[in-house]
Amino acid sequence: MKLLRREREFTLEHRLVWQVASLLLAYPDEQHTGRLATVDELLAHVSGRPAELLGRTVVALRDADPMRAAAAYVDTFDLRRRSTMYLTYWTAGDTRNRGSQMLAFTRAYRAAGVGPPRREAPDHLPVVLEFAATVDPEAGRRLLVEHRVPIEVLRQALDGSDSFYAHAVAAVCQTLPTANDHDVERARWLAAAGPPAESVGLEPFTLTVPPRRAQGD
Repeated sequence: MKLLRREREFTLEHRLVWQVASLLLAYPDEQHTGRLATVDELLAHVSGRPAELLGRTVVALRDADPMRAAAAYVDTFDLRRRSTMYLTYWTAGDTRNRGSQMLAFTRAYRAAGVGPPRREAPDHLPVVLEFAATVDPEAGRRLLVEHRVPIEVLRQALDGSDSFYAHAVAAVCQTLPTANDHDVERARWLAAAGPPAESVGLEPFTLTVPPRRAQGD
């Protein structure tokens, strides 16, 4: 009975971490202030290392000028492939396999009784986190665990650029199984070599990640 209660408590706290991280990793638009207020309420029920990490991102977002925060968000997540939040980009890259991998997310959402997001790709990390937190914790956690390496690649990229968003992603990692040596090595390899690429026989499509900039990435 005690073990079951403890598992339920862990599950609830993990869901709170996922929800808070989802809110913090959203684009800082006109609803930004309201999201931070919700974060404060949720964080009151989170403890330990995840609470500390999430709190760092909260403080940084509160201290940031709104216009600069928006510009920094775009520069970090939309203009740098290395810190994209589209999880299948790191498992399929610019290949035909990416469509089928994104379909797996859509199927998971529909199996849980909800439709895929209309304004965002189904593999976008904040979308997956919100799904795991509010709809189906088991299916959502499975998606997060299956993409543990891409999440770790993102964390490393954000940490390497001294982004305060790195703390929020690190908090998510705290709720997932510890990466083994193989996962760590694979994450390092992906960060250095980039995602898979395929240029022959592809049907035209629009990338969710902008093309690499002329200087840097």
